[in-house]
Amino acid sequence: MHIYKLSGRNVDVTDAMRDYVEEKLTRLDRYSESITDARVTLTVRDVSDSTRRNRVEVQLNVPHGIIRAEEHHADMYAAIDKASDVLERQLRKFKTRYMKARHEAAPVPTPGPAEAAVNAGMDDVGEFAPEIVRQKRFDLRPMSAEDAVVQMEALGHDFYVFSNMSSGTTGVVYRRKDGHYGLIEPSN
Repeated sequence: MHIYKLSGRNVDVTDAMRDYVEEKLTRLDRYSESITDARVTLTVRDVSDSTRRNRVEVQLNVPHGIIRAEEHHADMYAAIDKASDVLERQLRKFKTRYMKARHEAAPVPTPGPAEAAVNAGMDDVGEFAPEIVRQKRFDLRPMSAEDAVVQMEALGHDFYVFSNMSSGTTGVVYRRKDGHYGLIEPSN
């Protein structure tokens, strides 16, 4: 597999790292007819004085979708291994679905980012059929993003939908894997 873009954040990407990434991702060569572009980002972040957190993000553009993996580990090489394993599972499922669709002369299913993320932990090649099992309605109260985080924590949820009183738009605050919070708002 040819890596089109390999970059580092807070880390100098050494030749050894570059070679290791290319070596681990070459096992994806059997799926190369499906991969149109690849981007790999290696990130190092100091969590405390003695602890570092390494993150590997890989995005593969395939026909009709994107396959993405993000893995964290104290060791950068272990994070690369984990991301490579996730990508291989996702590409195997993608290829199986693609071949099945071609065999049945049906249109190619479009695995979107959400389906790829949901299927990342599944080892079988079964079809994923999302089902809404609960519906909830509530009033959006105007508040600041900080107040929304307090409400989210009080409820014990991982996200909270609110009406942002400063912008007048609907926003979502969520808890990130790193323990911090994120805010999602529409761009207009």
